[in-house]
Amino acid sequence: MLPTTSPHVAGGSRPGSRDAARHTAGAKRYKYLRRLLHVRQMDFDFAMWQMLYLFTSPQRVYRNFHYRKQTKDQWARDDPAFLVLLSIWLCVSTMGFGLVLDMGFVETLKLLLWVVFIDCMGVGLLISTLMWVITNRYLLKQPGNDHDVEWGYAFDVHLNAFYPLLVILHFLQLFFINHIVVINSNWFLGYFVGNTLWLVAIGYYLYITFLGYNALPFLKNTVVLLYPFALLGLIYILSVSLGWNFTQGLCSFYQNRVK
Repeated sequence: MLPTTSPHVAGGSRPGSRDAARHTAGAKRYKYLRRLLHVRQMDFDFAMWQMLYLFTSPQRVYRNFHYRKQTKDQWARDDPAFLVLLSIWLCVSTMGFGLVLDMGFVETLKLLLWVVFIDCMGVGLLISTLMWVITNRYLLKQPGNDHDVEWGYAFDVHLNAFYPLLVILHFLQLFFINHIVVINSNWFLGYFVGNTLWLVAIGYYLYITFLGYNALPFLKNTVVLLYPFALLGLIYILSVSLGWNFTQGLCSFYQNRVK
């Protein structure tokens, strides 16, 4: 941890608080990225524990973030093991999509690159940055004090929420696309089951995102993050009533991306 008082520099002036914060954020980021190159330093057992509890008891996962803040003075993860395991899940499930959609090796590789760098990283960075700006600008109890939402924590919240969505839509859904109820079709049972999976997956994403920001004691009115549930429910009812098939749209989107 850095000392609580900033040391004087030559000339009797002190570095500004913004410079100190930037240096601290840079040091944390450097430590995180450096550990990506040292597999033995990653705690994969703990990361798998978090993945399990994101389904069964996500509050326990965010309770651990509180412990990290108390012991390491940061909310965000300092161990990239969760990101590494999530990337493996993403690669395996994407190859599964390639098999289900009868894609060749080159097409599956293109789909993998698209899913990793656009769907996961690109969209994830965009959502994390957007939530980081919104929470720091509108949800702080006392703007301007020493408490703010770390960008790394916003990214961790996204990863936590994205994992159940990934398992439901990129893994569990694979078994229903061409078999069991064939959700990649235009009959009622197909798009009813498929759209219900989408409802559960996106609902999980919204709920775990809410839990992540609600766990921060210096934020207020985090219940607004649950408001999109009303829109989600409306879209689900409309989709079932009008015969919209989200899974069929996803499959068509993936197939067009690799042409």
